[in-house]
Amino acid sequence: MEALKKSFFNIIKNEANYLNSKVYLIGGFVRDHLLNRQYKKDIDIVVVGSGIELAKAVQKKLKGAKPVQIFKTYGTAMINYGEINLEFVGSRKESYDLKSRNPKVMPGTLDEDQKRRDFTINAIAVSLNNKNFGDILDPFNGIKDLKNKILRTPLDPNITYSDDPLRMLRAIRFATQLDFTINGNSLKAIEQNATRIKIISKERIVDELSMILATEKPSKGFILLENTGLLNLILPELTALIGVDEINGNKHKDNFYHTLEVVDNLCLKSNNIWLRWAALFHDIGKGPTKKYLPKIGWTFHNHEFIGAKMIFEIFKRLKMPLNDKMKYVQKIVLMSSRPIIISENHITDSAIRRLVFDAGPHIEDLITLCEADITTKNPVRFKKYHDNFKIVREKIKYVEEKDHLRNFQPPVNGKKIMSFFGLKPSKEIGIIKHAIKEAILEGEIPNEYSAAYERMKKEGKKLGLKPYEKPI
Repeated sequence: MEALKKSFFNIIKNEANYLNSKVYLIGGFVRDHLLNRQYKKDIDIVVVGSGIELAKAVQKKLKGAKPVQIFKTYGTAMINYGEINLEFVGSRKESYDLKSRNPKVMPGTLDEDQKRRDFTINAIAVSLNNKNFGDILDPFNGIKDLKNKILRTPLDPNITYSDDPLRMLRAIRFATQLDFTINGNSLKAIEQNATRIKIISKERIVDELSMILATEKPSKGFILLENTGLLNLILPELTALIGVDEINGNKHKDNFYHTLEVVDNLCLKSNNIWLRWAALFHDIGKGPTKKYLPKIGWTFHNHEFIGAKMIFEIFKRLKMPLNDKMKYVQKIVLMSSRPIIISENHITDSAIRRLVFDAGPHIEDLITLCEADITTKNPVRFKKYHDNFKIVREKIKYVEEKDHLRNFQPPVNGKKIMSFFGLKPSKEIGIIKHAIKEAILEGEIPNEYSAAYERMKKEGKKLGLKPYEKPI
């Protein structure tokens, strides 16, 4: 392998030879190299013996390497070398308890270490030993599986997934990332062991879901999650969108598959992972709000508001960050239909001002999501909707340049109102501020201090207030 010519691999070879240790490359670095993919920054190195001892020896020879980080519980050692993390671990075998994915670890042979790996494509080892440097050890035909784009477990998949249920999510994530097919027996084993996902920490589950969302076509992963029963255990709010109901010949679209199409569309335009989460959740309010009205048909009244409220419970349940990231997703979901409604009607400057004001710095993301939400297969409608959004974008640019509403701050603040009228904190201040904001959004006055100052005096007069300071 050409990659083995790198200097640090030679250093590992020499130090292993000096310590009389057997050492091998294994895992993602080997897999990605064989697939001609960009190398992973994390490189796994298996040592038959002490990985910690070899790591210490190698670190002394690597110029610029940071001190060895030792994790005694797992018998591993990490060296940070520029942008690369070299992880040394002693070869081992494992045994599992049904209540935990954390195994009991015992020293083992290379063969036993390869058997414990999740997939055959991650069990391929490359020798870093002096005698057979660069030789490939592939006892489970992982290279063949790479060529055939198959994901398969080295051992019985029921054992592999029951022992560590996170591997079920990893299988689906790898299938999505690499565009591989999960072996039939392996896929069936995921279905049979789906409920075991309950012992996995919510943080690890979200990590895998985020990596699926970060792929070029996340729909593949979420369809696999749904087909295997995992999605209903993790995000029942999404599976509640599955299906098409019909009453008196009136149907609605399958909102689950529509959602996945929107996510895929968005991924062509944005790498923002939180916007991708928002796309995944943008219609979750349609499950609890679905209603059939005889004279109207199927309705999902207020689904954006309900969906935005559901975000908090989902984030809390999955132990996702309850911070600005969550608020961002909530806001995008809450406003997800606003630009669509505007684009379908006569687009007034006032409507655009309010949209820009309410969306603030997220206006571009919001419009990008709405464009991704165009999933009609009718070419005439498809073009019409996209053309309408071009008009919306042009109007936003015009209004933003003229009125500077993004990150809006009132030209006249509460302190100035209090000073001018000699007021203490009171409801009148809020009334005047609101009136100034409405006047700007309606285009009655420009977003400038002098105009807002005059409107302040006018609104104060309506409230029976008299100037306390000399007007300017």
